[in-house]
Amino acid sequence: MKRFFFTFFFLLGGIGFLFSQHQNVMISSSNSPEEPSIYVNPQNTNKLIAGANINNLFYSNDGGYTWTVTTLTSATNGVWGDPVTMVDTAGNYFFFHLANPPSGNWIDRIVCQKSTDEGLTWNDGSYMGLNGTKAQDKQWAVVDRTNNNMYVTWTQFDQYGSSSPNDVSVILFSKSTNEGETWSPALKINEVDGDCIDSDNTNEGAVPAVGPNGEIYVAWAGPEGLVFDRSLDQGETWLDEDIFVADFPGGWDYDIPGINRCNGLPITVCDLSGGPNHGSIYINWSDQGNGIDDTDVWVVKSTDGGDNWSLPLRVNDDPPGKHQFFTWMSIDQVTGRLWFVWYDRREYDDNNTDVYMAVSEDGADSFINFKVSESPFLPSGNVFFGDYNCVSSHNDVIRPIWTRLNNGQLSVWTAIIDPEAVITTDIEVAQKPLAEMGPNFPNPFNESTVISFKLHEPGLISLKVYDVMGKEVASLINNEYRLRGKYIERFDASRIRLNPGMYYFSLTGAGINVKRKMMLTN
Repeated sequence: MKRFFFTFFFLLGGIGFLFSQHQNVMISSSNSPEEPSIYVNPQNTNKLIAGANINNLFYSNDGGYTWTVTTLTSATNGVWGDPVTMVDTAGNYFFFHLANPPSGNWIDRIVCQKSTDEGLTWNDGSYMGLNGTKAQDKQWAVVDRTNNNMYVTWTQFDQYGSSSPNDVSVILFSKSTNEGETWSPALKINEVDGDCIDSDNTNEGAVPAVGPNGEIYVAWAGPEGLVFDRSLDQGETWLDEDIFVADFPGGWDYDIPGINRCNGLPITVCDLSGGPNHGSIYINWSDQGNGIDDTDVWVVKSTDGGDNWSLPLRVNDDPPGKHQFFTWMSIDQVTGRLWFVWYDRREYDDNNTDVYMAVSEDGADSFINFKVSESPFLPSGNVFFGDYNCVSSHNDVIRPIWTRLNNGQLSVWTAIIDPEAVITTDIEVAQKPLAEMGPNFPNPFNESTVISFKLHEPGLISLKVYDVMGKEVASLINNEYRLRGKYIERFDASRIRLNPGMYYFSLTGAGINVKRKMMLTN
């Protein structure tokens, strides 16, 4: 479906059809901005706040078409990058960042500055995590819109950059119940410590999300791969053991030609829309599991509060062999749609780079890819691009933000995304698949699992299970006629005494050939 869709757009790109869909807006080129974040105010989606390294502050009152550009200062704490912007239910604007205090140590705390007048003026800031000379880094924040609690998770380094086995990195948590005036003492939530090198075996990438009943969910990358933790009591207690989600093949710290530093750290969100995927948790990241010349964007999901996770699904839909990197994900809590953004090189054999997005309407079972940037840019390995881009969405207002380089000058951009153009065009132009099949649930499983699929046309189909060598081990449906509609089949591995391991289930028929992995455990 999506391959046909993008062939169509590529052919028309030369006459500007693609470029007219999503107007690009340069927010600023002042003060060498990079590593941007953005937030759409759910109470008024015309109002947005954004930030970029090191102390660049932007706000818009017209949906992102025009921006006020200024800088943030804190006499007590200093401002040292890693911007995170947010709006709470009281309408307060927040800018979280690292510290560089005149009295203290570089990045020795996480700072929260607040504006009560929509970005015009800012307080000097509160802080969390101060622990002697230890470094507090790579924070992210979320607000519980039912009670206005704010939750922050980040990485603490005993000594940033140290290779000593005595120095470790941990994931910390703090919360505020009074609109950012004060913060709870930092609480360690990880079980397995990482090193302090700021690379694959360092614990980093903790982005918190709020669940439907006030749960706090967070995942990060580190020495165990991708792991997950949760709290059911507003952050007072956490799991005794972190839950393994997926391997991180090649590690989260990888090389991209022309990029000074790059990572694939995870982003966690939870669906609170009240729709069919309400309560589903999603984790998005990128890695080089398919090779150092083939970086891809991935997502997994859990429908049981994080106990079990789907196998990773590839979000970018281009042929193998190109780089997709610096991904971010947002969920629209009105529509339930997932929106992704990343840098993309699918159209080039050099380091030219576009910005692509994807949307999923079915809980990350399928994705529509589309290009956002009106023109590519050529990055330089001598210019630091930061560690992330961002996207925010609410009620079909979707605003990505990214960094680009032109003639040696950095700038940050957004785009006015038209969701109807993305989704309607795909429906009108693309050929609808004859069948869809989601991941089995639960997965991994130890006795039985459920396989679901949907037929868009009636016909003869087969549903079979194969081992990794391609040998058929079970036949659930064998060349049977089925009407259009959704079907659910249970696969009981214990009845045929299968050994633990990786298996495939495959749906075939006229014009249908869909295959997925599943894992059988002890």
